[in-house]
Amino acid sequence: MGRAEIGRALSLSTQAVSNIIAELSDDGLLIERGHLAVGRGLPAKQYALNPKGGYAFGIEIRPDALLAALLDMEGNPVMMKRVAMTKTDPETIVVQIKSLYLEALADEAGAGGRMLGAGIVMPGPFGATGISGHGTDLADWNDIDPATYFSQALDLPVEVSNDANAAAMAERLNGAAQGLSNYAYLYFGTGLGLGLVSDGALVQGAFGNAGEIGHIPMPGINGNLESRLSRMSLQQHLSSADKHADDIDTLAMLFESRDKDLHAWLKPACEALAYAVAVVENLFDPEAIILGGAMPDALLEYFVDQTSLPDQSVSNRPNAQHPRLQSGASGRMTATLGAAALVLNRTLSPHIAHAH
Repeated sequence: MGRAEIGRALSLSTQAVSNIIAELSDDGLLIERGHLAVGRGLPAKQYALNPKGGYAFGIEIRPDALLAALLDMEGNPVMMKRVAMTKTDPETIVVQIKSLYLEALADEAGAGGRMLGAGIVMPGPFGATGISGHGTDLADWNDIDPATYFSQALDLPVEVSNDANAAAMAERLNGAAQGLSNYAYLYFGTGLGLGLVSDGALVQGAFGNAGEIGHIPMPGINGNLESRLSRMSLQQHLSSADKHADDIDTLAMLFESRDKDLHAWLKPACEALAYAVAVVENLFDPEAIILGGAMPDALLEYFVDQTSLPDQSVSNRPNAQHPRLQSGASGRMTATLGAAALVLNRTLSPHIAHAH
């Protein structure tokens, strides 16, 4: 955009825009990107974000792995890495994160002096609650404030969120939720989480634990939703048949080969998903429910195609503009990229204090 176009968009004078552009350019956040000839006179200079003007570091902590990404100012990943973990206590995790951070800085020359912050995502719930200790959370972290802990370790501003919320925001920036303001994101981590976006903002809850849908009891069985519908559930089912699928690629191979044990798991999983859809739609009235996370794309698409959506739902509209259930576009690194996107969102979005 040029000065005049920016001024019209923001209702600012050309001189005010020129001063702001000069300051942002001096800081390395804006660059000139060509000229545009409009009518008579000299072609107007065009300005854009400088991709190398700032960087955001994203970390996703899972019970069995650590994933890292470094994004430039335009949200493009310049480094992504996964490290398998057998221990997730704070001391072990912070040592590994510092190592990954130094590796990211070494890979991208100039990033060290232009770090905007770090986003850390981890499975909920945060703090000691009635659903802690079920194998999908990080029990060692109950008494630790992760934002302060990681900020001190990395010497960076830190944003902390649960994995489902971060994945939901990443999907809005770069995935299937672009253009949506009210949607739900069912996130397959180890368990099952829910990220809710209402009027473009995340629904966090009083203590950051909104969306723990995996722990809702399932009618008619002695278990909760994620005991039927999660990566942990699928892996336990396969393990009982002496089949070990510790990574997504193995799950994808079993699905494509029509493995009988995996496909035996799918029918009750689809029934559990239909129940989850009924709960989410009738409670939150979303424009769409998006599936994503650490599951093979083909399996998520199977869920979308084979799940019988409930008729008795406020979302069962004859003229709906969006599919009620769809798979996401951001892939298995969604929450990791979402962690860094939290930092970019904070940097690029205005924060206006309202007078009471």
